[in-house]
Amino acid sequence: MSGSRACVIVLDGVGAGALPDADRYGDVGSDTLGHVARVAGGLALPNLEALGLGNVEPLEGCPPSASAPAVAGRLLERSKGKDSTTGHWEMMGIVTTTPMPTYRHGFPPEVIEPFSEQTGRGVLGNKAASGTEIIRELGAEHQRTGRWIVYTSADSVFQVAAHEQTIPLEELYAGCRIARGILTGSNAVGRVIARPFTGEPGHYVRTPNRHDFSLEPPRPNDLTSIREAGEKVYGVGKISDLFAGCDIDESHPTKSNLEGIDETERLLRELESGFVFVNLVETDTLWGHRNDPVDFHRSLQDFDRRLPDLLEALRPGDLLVITSDHGNDPTTPSTDHSREYALLLAYAKGRSADGRVHHGEFADIGATVDAWLGGRPPEGFPGHPFLRPS
Repeated sequence: MSGSRACVIVLDGVGAGALPDADRYGDVGSDTLGHVARVAGGLALPNLEALGLGNVEPLEGCPPSASAPAVAGRLLERSKGKDSTTGHWEMMGIVTTTPMPTYRHGFPPEVIEPFSEQTGRGVLGNKAASGTEIIRELGAEHQRTGRWIVYTSADSVFQVAAHEQTIPLEELYAGCRIARGILTGSNAVGRVIARPFTGEPGHYVRTPNRHDFSLEPPRPNDLTSIREAGEKVYGVGKISDLFAGCDIDESHPTKSNLEGIDETERLLRELESGFVFVNLVETDTLWGHRNDPVDFHRSLQDFDRRLPDLLEALRPGDLLVITSDHGNDPTTPSTDHSREYALLLAYAKGRSADGRVHHGEFADIGATVDAWLGGRPPEGFPGHPFLRPS
C-alpha cells in the first residue's frame, strides 16, 4: 500500500463543449458549461474559479488564471457513446469501441415478451421518451392496470418506471434484475434503470430511489490495478451501479448531491489511504434532462459552496480531480445527453500547477490515479498521467 489518497468527483453531465464527432450524435454546437454561463449572465462559482475553472474553456463570468493551483483542461472521449457508463468506464481505462445498442423505436418482441412473462406484468410505453413526460402521460394507466412503464432514450438504457404505491420498490428492483438477465448478447444495453415515482395524476414526481443495473465492465481496468496495488476503492453515489459492483470495495449510495458531498468529506477526513470515486448526479438528472439552465447553475453553486470543505479535508500529497462524464446541454431542444468534452480540474494538495493546461482524453484520469496510488496497469493501457506524486 502506498498510503496515498486520491479522489475523483464526477459532475454528471457538465460537458465542456462539443467533441469533433458531435455531428454523428446530433450534438453540433452543444456546450453545457458555456451555455449555462451565458444564460446565467456569467458563472457565479468563485471557488471553482479560484481553482482554475476559467482555464477549462472560455466561460462568461469566469476568467482564466495564469496562476491557478489546479491543472485544467478538456478531455476527449474515444468511446462510442455519450452516457454515464461509457464515460465512467473510459475514465478507468475501458474504451468502448463498439456502441452499446440503442432503441429509438422501442424494444423488440424478443425483449418485451419475456420481460412481461417473467415479471407477470404487462408493459406500457415501450418507446423513447423523457422520463418526466412519460410518467405524466402513462402514470394513471399504470396505476390502474399495474403494468410497467418501459421507455428508453438516445442512450443504451432500458428504463422501468413504477409508482411506489402501485408496485413495491423491491418488486421494481427485482423486475429490473430480470430485464438485466434478458438484455444480453445483441441486446446488451449499458444499463437497466429503475425509475420509481410517487404522487397523483398530474402531479407525479420521481423519487431518489432510482437504481441502475449495469453491464459488468471488462477487466483488468484502472480500478483493478489500484486494488492490486493494495488500495481500496470507495464508490460514492451511483459509482458501484455503473461498475456493477466490480472492483468496488465499499459502496456509499446517496439520494442527493449534498448527501454525496457530505459522504465524500467524511471519507476524506477518515480514510488513511485509497481511492474515493464520486458521482454527483443532479446536474444531469434534475436539470440537464429537464432543460433548466437556471437550476443547473444553482446546482453547480451548491457544489461550489461546499468545495472549500472538501479542499480543507485533503491532506498534503492528496490528489483531487473534478471532471464530467458527458454533456447534457440544458439550452438545446434535446433532453438527451450531448457528445462533449469532459472538464478537468486536478489539484495536488500542497502543490500549485501555476495555471498549467492539459488537453488529453478521459483515460488520463484513471492513468493519473493509478500512478498516484502505485498501481501498475498492463503495458499499452489507455491514458497518460497528467500529474504524478512528488
